[in-house]
Amino acid sequence: MPYKSLLATPQIAHLAHLLAERPARVIEAPDSRHAAIALVLRASATNSEPELLLIRRAEFEGDPWSGHIACPGGRREPGDHDLAQTAIRETWEETGIDIARDGQILGTLDDMTPITKRLPALVIRPFVAVVAPTVQPVASDEVAEAFWVPLAAVRERERWGRGIVEIAGVGPREVDVFTHDHYVVWGLTHRALAQFLEYLG
Repeated sequence: MPYKSLLATPQIAHLAHLLAERPARVIEAPDSRHAAIALVLRASATNSEPELLLIRRAEFEGDPWSGHIACPGGRREPGDHDLAQTAIRETWEETGIDIARDGQILGTLDDMTPITKRLPALVIRPFVAVVAPTVQPVASDEVAEAFWVPLAAVRERERWGRGIVEIAGVGPREVDVFTHDHYVVWGLTHRALAQFLEYLG
């Protein structure tokens, strides 16, 4: 499989080992909806270095995540037999990338729940996956933009800090952020990336 070469790199091999050996924290919340996101990795077509897929969500009135920088993902549907299938289905629906066909799920990070009461009661499970270097996201109604971020950029300390973001219904607030070019990641996606960074070391 084309993605196997990425698994052979020391950085991703170490990541896969940690995900397999370190049990993720599972939140038992039977009264909450469940959702999954996918942190999708591929080898760059230009230099073979690992890079991470992020999206900018389309803007919809009433959507609390409208316009946010995020990982592909969404809520579990009745037809999903588990949250891994949710992550695979949502990634396909939002970006046209088929993890089941062109890649592999390596493991999960700790479950997360929204901190603020303004957001729905959700338990979100982040999955880490690798895909072939040739995959390209395609347009969808749910995603305004998709782009790849080098893992080297994720590891740069100066990209992590505090920043002012506009929160719907609240206004500007200073929060923890990760920045890449003109993109600002905060909230649940920032928390998932911070977890992911711990595994990267």
